[in-house]
Amino acid sequence: MSSEEIVEDVRPIRMDLLEMEERLELAEKGHDLLEEKRDALVMEFFDILKEAKGIREEFEEQLEIAFERLIEAQASFGPERLDSLTDSIEETTDIETAKSNIMGVTVPLLEMEESPKRDFTERGYSTIGLPPQIDEAAIEFEEALEKVIKLAEIEESIRLLTEEIERTKRRVNALEYNLIPKFENTVDYIEMKLDEMERESFFRLKRVKNKLER
Repeated sequence: MSSEEIVEDVRPIRMDLLEMEERLELAEKGHDLLEEKRDALVMEFFDILKEAKGIREEFEEQLEIAFERLIEAQASFGPERLDSLTDSIEETTDIETAKSNIMGVTVPLLEMEESPKRDFTERGYSTIGLPPQIDEAAIEFEEALEKVIKLAEIEESIRLLTEEIERTKRRVNALEYNLIPKFENTVDYIEMKLDEMERESFFRLKRVKNKLER
């Protein structure tokens, strides 16, 4: 027998051989299922990563437009008057949190209690005498807010999926490089010992037969 590792306290008997064969079969099935789970998680991960990239680009573009409108409004309305106006704007509603499930991974769902997209009356100011860029900037910022909330949700999902992929990979590797080889070596060891015992028994019987014949 080679020096490869086997299960400790194993006996070279048929009962232990059957038990080890069952354990090997279960380990191989578990390995296959974990591999399927890992591959599915990786596919989900890249799909979400692609979605995050698109939303991030949209968010950055919208934020850039919003600041451009804000700078234009500041130039025509004056920074002090604009600061006074922004102090009077009512805050948006709170964020609701829920949970979803992706391949057994619990991920967050984030959503505003009410849509952040409002008209000027809901923001708490009148558009009379105001440059249109102020309302345009407000609209762009509100739409950017929706995207940044969605982005936070997706990036947390990415983090959780990454952790689960790593855990699953470790379990796959533990089965593939540790447990399954150990079970295979143990099955081979028991089979080898049983073969040796059968040969020894055969030769003993043959010697006894020869003696009796003489």
